Amino acid sequence: MTSAQIAAALPARAVTSIDGLPFPRIASGKVREIFDLGDALLLTATDRLSAFDVILPDGIPGKGIILTQISNWWFAQTTSLIPNHLLPDQPAEFARRGITDRDLQLRSMIVRKLKPLAIECVVRGYLVGSGWSSYQKTGEVCAHRLPAGLRQADQLPAPLFTPTTKAPKGEHDTPINDTQAAAIVGPALYEKVKAASLALYSLGHDKARAAGMILADTKFEFGTDASGNLVLIDEVLTPDSSRYWPADQYRPDCSPPSYDKQFVRDHLLAIKWDQTPPAPPLPADVILRTREKYLAALQNLLG
Repeated sequence: MTSAQIAAALPARAVTSIDGLPFPRIASGKVREIFDLGDALLLTATDRLSAFDVILPDGIPGKGIILTQISNWWFAQTTSLIPNHLLPDQPAEFARRGITDRDLQLRSMIVRKLKPLAIECVVRGYLVGSGWSSYQKTGEVCAHRLPAGLRQADQLPAPLFTPTTKAPKGEHDTPINDTQAAAIVGPALYEKVKAASLALYSLGHDKARAAGMILADTKFEFGTDASGNLVLIDEVLTPDSSRYWPADQYRPDCSPPSYDKQFVRDHLLAIKWDQTPPAPPLPADVILRTREKYLAALQNLLG
């Protein structure tokens, strides 16, 4: 599908729950619902939005479709680097299982059943966010010593692989070093994960740059099949899992504007919400402008 076709298919109202499907629901995250299809899984992205680890009462109409279609595009771009969890012919898989609703198809993936790795795979290419805060205090980012004199949003000398734990729902992921991560997944598999993450970031950075965006950092998730082969899973290089900046607005010494939910975070900080549930409702203009940011990332990538 083209970005124009996807944009035309976005709903007017946010889809914040997925109900009435004839498949067992086996997990429910901040954004995604996972259903058991027997021989495969149905991953469905709602339009829910979270900030400061709290799910907001208002969703962003079409956000789940945008995230899914961006992931599908990136899965197609990265098959030369690593296999992914998508079953090959998605339209046929939907038809075979009687999934005919167009909105549900656009926000869903039918994927292989795999064993997820118990670490999050973060790659940082620029000095921003928690990395910038850490560097100011210690000169390091996740135990990586960096040169002195770097500025906020500077491109790093080389991308850093900074894994974290995969915390239970409601808790925060914790940064870990190479030794700790290797102990969790095994040394040999860890080296494959690290190499794959850095290669994916490099490809993503180059393609995003060609699309007028800078991929500052991102998070990947991997799983293994029955033979122990490494597979890329979940979402990939979306504005929810990545920090994208408009290339024409990038400059160091500040935190550049991004294509993600930072606009919502800024609003919630401005109204001095205490970041505990329940979250306040979002004004209509904040919802609209946030949707525009997600849609702009899609349009930049797909053309």
